[in-house]
Amino acid sequence: MNLIGRPDFQGQLEVAGTQARVNSVHSGPGDPEHAAHPNALGRHPMTNRTSFQTPKSTAVKFARRLSLAVFLGMCAYVTTSRAASETIADGNAAPSAQPSSASARFPENAVEFDQLFEEIKNWGRWGPQDQLGALNLITPAKRKQAIALARLGQVVSLAHPLLTEGSEENGKPFEFTMNEGLMTDTYKFNYHGFLLTHLDALCHFPYKGKDYNGYPTETVNTPKGCAKLGVENLRNGIVTRGILIDIPRLKHVPYLEPGEPVFVEDLEAWEKQTHLKVSPGDAIFLRTGRWTRWAKVGPWSLVHGAAGFHPSVARWLKQRGVAVMGSDIGELMPSPVDGVFGPTHILAINALGIVLLDNHDLEALAETAARLKRWEFMLTVAPLPVTGGTGSPVNSLAIF
Repeated sequence: MNLIGRPDFQGQLEVAGTQARVNSVHSGPGDPEHAAHPNALGRHPMTNRTSFQTPKSTAVKFARRLSLAVFLGMCAYVTTSRAASETIADGNAAPSAQPSSASARFPENAVEFDQLFEEIKNWGRWGPQDQLGALNLITPAKRKQAIALARLGQVVSLAHPLLTEGSEENGKPFEFTMNEGLMTDTYKFNYHGFLLTHLDALCHFPYKGKDYNGYPTETVNTPKGCAKLGVENLRNGIVTRGILIDIPRLKHVPYLEPGEPVFVEDLEAWEKQTHLKVSPGDAIFLRTGRWTRWAKVGPWSLVHGAAGFHPSVARWLKQRGVAVMGSDIGELMPSPVDGVFGPTHILAINALGIVLLDNHDLEALAETAARLKRWEFMLTVAPLPVTGGTGSPVNSLAIF
């Protein structure tokens, strides 16, 4: 019979160890606390026979019980750890254990957030005049690696259909108007927010009077547009290796629940399952299943609940050299950092200089990747080169 894995057996071991410690300390039959104990005289619980024990014999028994408890406890730990490792190695990784809330992780408050910001920021890494940020990591060799992934010539759009109906969540829907003569048309939209697929330029998220690379916000973000770090710096587009990180698939669920955080251990469990490793210059796309949930239950307030990257992944993003970060939402909400709104945007854009791709529709990509059993692809993104723009609507393309 294997007793090591039984919780009740482990509990008995712990109690036995505690009891042995009490008997060894209060070993004298004249001690008031010892005399009050039902087995103070060494009365055997089964035979009810009395057997006085000397301090020496009690200490020896305690040592033996303690040694047994420690040995069995170590066996249980090794058995559990080995089973978990074998599960991941088999490619059937179980969902990683989640803490009770996102706030259980560093950073929890504004002070800790600022410590993390200062620790990871890439300011000055590519020179004091740099305006590309982590896109510097996309080298010609990286682009050639990405192009080599387009073996089938199959293209998947990552843009969500434009929403033209107004709602509580969509206060400024996309407007399409045919002009007089019916040969031209007019588009009117506000692409920042939670609905339209778009790219965030590096001037999009100032923090404490500074933009990326330490540029003063007062001289960058002006009424006429961004004097530096605008989306026009991306006029040559983005071509790199894209990697889909499908956390609902990892956890065997259709979608993540609103407010559910994604941690580093989730990202690394996905890497092990897919036999991929994020490397410098990559673009990563986090699928939370947002649009699958939307189709099932309808729109909901993302401000009050949206799954996404926990800010604690920022160190991992820098270590891996992520250049572009995309998702079907864009930010974990509500913010897990007390006193800081949009912590992931701030850390990615302002500290690390990572271009963000928000509100992408990753459902078709997830289906294609699962069918092909390939979660890496060639990515192309071509924003409108608006001088001074804080971003642009985009139609990102994954090519297999």
